[in-house]
Amino acid sequence: MLEAVQKNSLEIGFGDGVARARLHARGDREDDLRRLALKFRTGIQRRAGILEVDVDDLLVNLVALTSWPEPATVVWDPQLAQLAADSAADAQAMGERIESGKPPAEVAVEDVPQFLGASWKGGLTSFQLRDIARLLSLRHGANFSVPGAGKTRVALAVFNALRSKGVDRLLIIGPKSCYESWLFENQECLTEPLRMEVYGKENDPSAEALLVNYERLRFDGVANDLGQWLSARPSMLLLDEAHRMKLGADGAYGGACLALGPRAKHRLILTGTPAPNGPRDLENLFGFVWPGHGRQKVIQAVAGGDLAAASRVLRPLFTRTTKGELGLPPVTTTLRTVAMPLLHKEIYDALLGRFSARAAGSEDDFLALGRIVVYMLMAATSPAFLAVGTTRYEPLDYRVPPLTIPEGSTLSALMHDLPSYEMSPKYQEVLAIVASNAAKGRKTLVWSTFIRSLNTLQRMLASFQPAMVHGGTEDREAEIARFRKDPSCMVLLSNPATLGEGISLHHECHDAVYVDRDFAAGRFLQSLDRIHRLGLAPDTQTRITVLASEGTIDEVVEQRLAEKLVFMGSILDDPAVRELGDLYEEPAAGAGLDHRDLQALMGHLHAATA
Repeated sequence: MLEAVQKNSLEIGFGDGVARARLHARGDREDDLRRLALKFRTGIQRRAGILEVDVDDLLVNLVALTSWPEPATVVWDPQLAQLAADSAADAQAMGERIESGKPPAEVAVEDVPQFLGASWKGGLTSFQLRDIARLLSLRHGANFSVPGAGKTRVALAVFNALRSKGVDRLLIIGPKSCYESWLFENQECLTEPLRMEVYGKENDPSAEALLVNYERLRFDGVANDLGQWLSARPSMLLLDEAHRMKLGADGAYGGACLALGPRAKHRLILTGTPAPNGPRDLENLFGFVWPGHGRQKVIQAVAGGDLAAASRVLRPLFTRTTKGELGLPPVTTTLRTVAMPLLHKEIYDALLGRFSARAAGSEDDFLALGRIVVYMLMAATSPAFLAVGTTRYEPLDYRVPPLTIPEGSTLSALMHDLPSYEMSPKYQEVLAIVASNAAKGRKTLVWSTFIRSLNTLQRMLASFQPAMVHGGTEDREAEIARFRKDPSCMVLLSNPATLGEGISLHHECHDAVYVDRDFAAGRFLQSLDRIHRLGLAPDTQTRITVLASEGTIDEVVEQRLAEKLVFMGSILDDPAVRELGDLYEEPAAGAGLDHRDLQALMGHLHAATA
């Protein structure tokens, strides 16, 4: 190795981090490396002769390497070299498409059946054919179509077309809930289905497609094993529900996906909610698809603040089928604000004062403020939850112990006075809605973030034979089947973290109620689409009701979600998403934090002491 270093003036390969490159200079070229480091924004030299740079930074600034005095003795890691070559080609293609302001047109819609050939038997809608043509016109692609538009079928068609160009393998990373859809479409659409398996310890060496869930990527050795599988043959890497890796290199899922990306000949992402918290999410997704230039294009497009203009700039780089194109009947989304009982209000206000003091000076402590959000969301529904904590089946973000309340404090006295039989106004509203719907033969899907809340509602709604699905449900398929088929089961209770993706309930249910919501706009949109998706009859009435306790964090959540939905709808040029940011208000009948969320929360807390 020492002899090789002496011969090569510069070696360029991957660094220790999944998104870092390492440049190793020969001893007599260390001064040249120091000068080169100044041309990279993220360059760090921890010791002489070694420069580490973000892969994105390296790819965007490849021209800086032309100043190296010995170009003939620069040696690249083969995979990084291929990534750099692809990136340069993509940058040119992206520039041409953005400059023309038009989607790629290399593949015509009418030619798609020819690309698919006799091996394809699945039916395709006009918008699916259009999306396939656009994705086949790009080396790598992004499909941001709404849930229910058939993104799985479109992606399978793209892979099937690429098989004629020598792409042999398909690795699908997604939530477990997507497995059923992929296995079904594989059988439904291909005359000779792919040898498709769920990734495990002993997969068939002849498998043509592997399914693996995001959580599995955190296990030791899994990413390395999958990387070797991708590298062994020309492959496509597909991220289903790609918003799961929106944190990019800062998240466990994103880091593993970024490490696997360069090992695939083609990269494709699918998500109906690509930017649930703003442009940073979109930067990370585009950074995976087009390392280097993808992130840069998003930053440049959004920098001016004109979202309509940004949408026009970025539109040639992705395909999206909107709700309007699906031809669905409209959905009615309403907000019902309920007044808290006097004692509930006193407890909430006392809690607000306590947390406002605790939060002072802790604006950058996401973990501490995240716990505050969880306690306040619980208190806005029922202060009784504060004394008992959450269960181990809660999503990780929402596991908090019982709130410690000092004896003798005002809050302690109020909690002692809280009657156990006092019903939350939100629960009264849910009961009224479910009873009204059941009397008309309509089933209701009830969403709540907290398992304890679902358990409470299960007892309250016992006469409607509720089904319930959460992280601790042993046989969720049986519960979902009961809700679908049993005429006496009029309610399904669940949380968006468990059932917000990968399931269709639009044939059985047309009413949904949100007991509470958090700041995760993407999760809210995904859950909405469980009952409003392709296949609805034209005269179907779909009704969504959001409950909010007056004067509580619920109103802060509503404001922030509205802002996020307006951004996402604007960047995707989708009026249906923007409209969800302005809920119609009607009278009552009976934690995904970002910095702006924290600013809104701090304003709510500080108002308590003003």
